[in-house]
Amino acid sequence: MTEPADPGRASPDHPKPERRAGPADIAARIAEARAALTAMGFLPDTQLDLAEAALMLAVPDAPDRDLGHARAHLAQLAAEARAMAAQDAAAREGDLAARAALLAALLHHRHGYRGDAERYDDLANANLLRCISRRKGLPVMLGVVWLHVARALEWEAHGLDVPAHFLVGLYGGSRLLPLDVFAGGEALDPPAVRALLKRVAGEQAELKPDTLRRMGNRGVLVRLMNNIKLRRLRESDLQGALAAVEDTLRFAPQEAYLWREAGLINARLEKLGAAISCLTRFADLVADPEARRRVETLLAELRGRLN
Repeated sequence: MTEPADPGRASPDHPKPERRAGPADIAARIAEARAALTAMGFLPDTQLDLAEAALMLAVPDAPDRDLGHARAHLAQLAAEARAMAAQDAAAREGDLAARAALLAALLHHRHGYRGDAERYDDLANANLLRCISRRKGLPVMLGVVWLHVARALEWEAHGLDVPAHFLVGLYGGSRLLPLDVFAGGEALDPPAVRALLKRVAGEQAELKPDTLRRMGNRGVLVRLMNNIKLRRLRESDLQGALAAVEDTLRFAPQEAYLWREAGLINARLEKLGAAISCLTRFADLVADPEARRRVETLLAELRGRLN
């Protein structure tokens, strides 16, 4: 396989980042992306465009990258997949193994998408704009690309909420074929899923009926942003972690626990007014009476500090 071009060199598939945008242009791009995410927060989950949402989430950390190029590349992948499927009767007729092989041939072998095992915790691996340039990413980031192409072919595909290692599932009626997109789209049978689970989650982990639970579009994107938040917290970047949670809330405003996370981080940053606002929203949304009681105790403490 030909190695993807160095993203530092210009090429039709890997253009250099734009360098002429000034601070006002950068601020406008970020504001537009966040406004788009807020609008997505009103959409039903099934109407949420997974790849477009991931692009909007990528803009704040890569505002110099060319959105037009990224969209054109994603459209190109879909077009190439349709051309390949037109020549593959088994894939068209629903053979899941044939469909998996087609996606792997296109995305892994032709375009070089692969997991970044060497720099796994690099934040670039959770940014779709940078993933398109580098052809590398986290499992969930690569999963967005694979799901985009599979759905362009009108194949049923969903993210699988496997602990510690996101998988993509191809569906055909009652059949499910899990794919490890980090490993180039390797198809996994149950023993392979169990082995993977033990490798990434510990020897005590076991395959359970809900291990391969399908995820909605918001669930995939929340998991992506959770990766960013956790990496920033490990680096003691509280402001960056808060930005990640706030961007997540733009498209998932009904996720109660995200309001709690935003409130706790704001409190650590001594932004007490914002913390109170976020935790009040959590109390309004949370169904668990005990969780509501605990947050109301915290709110009373924060209001006391504010006075």
